[in-house]
Amino acid sequence: MFDRYEAGEQAVLVHIDFSDDSSKEDLLELQLLATSAGVNAVDVVTGSRSAPHTRYFVGSGKAEEIANTVRASEADVVIFNHSLSPSQERNLEQLCKCRVLDRTGLILDIFAQRARTHEGKLQVELAQLKHISTRLIRGWTHLERQKGGIGLRGPGETQLETDRRLLRARIKSIQARLRKVQKQREQGRRARIRAEIPTLALVGYTNAGKSTLFNTITQSDVYAADQLFATLDPTLRRIELQDVGPAILADTVGFIRHLPHDLVAAFKATLQETQQADLLLHVVDYSDEQFRENIDQVNEVLDEIDSDEIPQLMICNKIDRMDGVEPRIDRDENGLPTRVWMSAQQGLGTELLFEALSECLAQNMVRHQLRIPPQEGKLRGDLFNLNCISEESYADNGDWLVEIHMPFADWQRLAKHSEADLDALIIENIEA
Repeated sequence: MFDRYEAGEQAVLVHIDFSDDSSKEDLLELQLLATSAGVNAVDVVTGSRSAPHTRYFVGSGKAEEIANTVRASEADVVIFNHSLSPSQERNLEQLCKCRVLDRTGLILDIFAQRARTHEGKLQVELAQLKHISTRLIRGWTHLERQKGGIGLRGPGETQLETDRRLLRARIKSIQARLRKVQKQREQGRRARIRAEIPTLALVGYTNAGKSTLFNTITQSDVYAADQLFATLDPTLRRIELQDVGPAILADTVGFIRHLPHDLVAAFKATLQETQQADLLLHVVDYSDEQFRENIDQVNEVLDEIDSDEIPQLMICNKIDRMDGVEPRIDRDENGLPTRVWMSAQQGLGTELLFEALSECLAQNMVRHQLRIPPQEGKLRGDLFNLNCISEESYADNGDWLVEIHMPFADWQRLAKHSEADLDALIIENIEA
């Protein structure tokens, strides 16, 4: 009933400029998304409004223009660079006599094409089911009446209600399987924490060059392409860093402005690789004119998934496309690396990146001796859960004396959520 368009279909793209900055989208990004989905954009309809129209999202005149463009170009699908309500999609489909997709539906379709692993496919299906659950009426308008006939009388349940019930059951089943995957990932992370192996996570706007950088650092052959959302499933590799030893590098899904909330929720298990990282490598395509806006969008998503307090090292990538820019390390007033200018594709500045990573991680661990009173039992449990205790003993008055060794990000997170004043419990700072 829900016919997804196929690669090579003809599409009319619709982009509306709003006066409100929070509602603005990028037309070039829509074209890149359409190309990534394998759609051939035959025409683009643009316009401007102060606010969306309740019936068609655009005005009635612009809606007629879109319908005429569809007929003239014999397009198979209309793709909006905005989020549409289910009723707006239905009204536009009735007017245009073809499939209408919004920005969220397009991104979901790209994700469905890219998913390779079992986990990735489950996550995409979960996001898709949540998205179409409000749009079931489109596929089942001929089955709104209650069931009837021999063998079908009784429950008084319409086909729509049956489908909604089946959808809810499927969503619950997928969520249960993803929780199992999440537990498996958590076990792997605990093993790395026990072994005191730091984790680095590549984050950044989609198509910033994360997978190319990942391949350069780890000598891997992860799929990398000049298209949006080339990477969907997370990949982990072990690397060796001077003065630090082994570390785990994780390649993650790229972010995009107005990333659908269903996707953020569905990819929770994947994004936990980012949440639990000791250092985020924020890859930025500095040859992109909108790199500042892209940086802001990535930081917004990091804030949304509670990863905004994790230390970042910015990777200023694709300097081979810029004139007069050489590989270098930018440092703060304390001499610590803040930016590495490089080209992952050309291999320029790779040795500088390894130097910066070693410096960041060497100072990114904290060692403290704590004196914890008996009434702070919850804090004691939290420390055991973090597997950060290297030595412990008891004072004569019953206080717990403990030496901890943990990533600075975990220490900050613990200090933020703990009711105890951790700084007041420190007896001694131990040099690493």
